[in-house]
Amino acid sequence: MKRDELGVQTKTARFTKTVVSLAQKAVAGDPEPAYRPGKDGYADWVILAVQGLKEYLGHPYRKLLDVLKEMPRVAKMLELTAETLPHFSTVCTRKQEIPMKRWRAILDSSVDLYELGDIQAIDATGVDRVQASQHYAKRTDYTFEAVKTTLLIDCETSAIIDIHCSMKQPHDTQVGWQVLVRNLDELTTVAADKGYDWEELRTRLRAESIIPLIPKRDPGLRGWARNSLIKDRAYHQRSNAESVFFGLRRRYGDTLWSRTWFGQFRELVMKSAVRNIERAIEDSHL
Repeated sequence: MKRDELGVQTKTARFTKTVVSLAQKAVAGDPEPAYRPGKDGYADWVILAVQGLKEYLGHPYRKLLDVLKEMPRVAKMLELTAETLPHFSTVCTRKQEIPMKRWRAILDSSVDLYELGDIQAIDATGVDRVQASQHYAKRTDYTFEAVKTTLLIDCETSAIIDIHCSMKQPHDTQVGWQVLVRNLDELTTVAADKGYDWEELRTRLRAESIIPLIPKRDPGLRGWARNSLIKDRAYHQRSNAESVFFGLRRRYGDTLWSRTWFGQFRELVMKSAVRNIERAIEDSHL
């Protein structure tokens, strides 16, 4: 068991220590002081870490900050005290202000907690959004009830390598190109369903010495044999992506509560990073 000066560390303490470390890495340069009175207020890494704790503990903002006030060890890891913890409205407001690249940096760092395997998979699904009022929907062009969410996962560890979110309904091949090309260094063999059938995508992956296991949509006789060969290899591991979607929904909720589209994207990225951290803690006792 992990110990500190207060005794045995709980899983919550170990999670907090890890998410604080990754949040500080997400901010370029030396971490700023957690809190400075006046206009400077709270450092970005504190807000990011609190957002991680929100997903981990599953509390709404108001209750989360009430709970944290009764958790001195967690507050200390945030370099704060019960008196200097931010107000829940501050956390909500700052969530929108922190650049998306810092949220993605936490996800990228959480992947580094794993030794990735030789097979990766990509898949997409819709994640429900909380119902908005008709007035809000008309004012913000709030047309879709679900965010199209694409995950790139490692089949051996089930780590979420990357996530893509869209308010529209882009074709899987276009999203697949964007997600896979920006993660070429992490890929060895990629399994995907027929929705990602695009020869240009296969050619790009092969050029990077990555094996594409993507069956053809309309194979014909020659393509049928090729599809059979694909399915005889590691294609069946593509279903791991569906399992990750199921686990993500079951553990962290199947509805997005942020009202703005960019808030919903941040929420999904943080859920993915928190899942990676929590599983790494369970598997390796960080």
